[in-house]
Amino acid sequence: MSHADPGAEKPGDDGEQSFISHLIELRERLLKAVTAVMIVLLCLLPFANRLYGWLALPLVSHLPQGGTMIAIEVIAPFLIPVKFAFFVALVLAMPVVLYQLWAFVAPGLYKHEKRLAVPILASAVVLFYIGCAFAYFLVLPAVAKFTAAFAPAGVTVSPDIGKYLDFALLLFLAFGLCFEIPVVLLILVVVGVVTPAQLVESRRYAIVASFVAAAFLTPPDALSMLMLAIPMCLLYELGIVGARVLIRPAADDRSNVPGA
Repeated sequence: MSHADPGAEKPGDDGEQSFISHLIELRERLLKAVTAVMIVLLCLLPFANRLYGWLALPLVSHLPQGGTMIAIEVIAPFLIPVKFAFFVALVLAMPVVLYQLWAFVAPGLYKHEKRLAVPILASAVVLFYIGCAFAYFLVLPAVAKFTAAFAPAGVTVSPDIGKYLDFALLLFLAFGLCFEIPVVLLILVVVGVVTPAQLVESRRYAIVASFVAAAFLTPPDALSMLMLAIPMCLLYELGIVGARVLIRPAADDRSNVPGA
């Protein structure tokens, strides 16, 4: 009668050790990402008030002469600039955060997937930055001018700094995320969920979905909705072009070949 070796590994030991090693690596990657955000935040904290001043500039420049912003809560003059500084730090550190994510998943990808993943991640970061810049330089001034022009007589426009920050961050996130439409479409084509031909056929539904999404994502005014919905429609077209040119230029032909 043979006895099992006490030191022998059980069949599930390798899988368990691999799972634990992946958890340890994930923790290390997350710590590096958080550290990068915290380092940028510490560098920005001395300039938090100045950063908020730049954020408020599109609104303040359209206030009536002598008009100012107000702080309703006692701690708001300190907390609101710090909150915005954290958002800026997160945005600036996003390349490092995405690199840590990439370094974690890259070993499990095929060579052709790695070749596509790098430009897709880079495009996602750039498009998010462009979306935020679009919201700051075009949408915020337009909304501020629109609301100031239609303020009722006898009403003093003095926005609260906290409410304005929430409004601005909502616009930044809405435009930044919606500017990722080309990247999302490219990923869907890469994994084989859709083809460029199917994207073209779904164009009318995409236009309707863009206006519906803009109505939910933006503040309740028609100007913000239009300034988000129209770029979303254009970005959808850009995604179709990118899918045809960069990903699967012959996808339409192969989809019509019997047995393909």
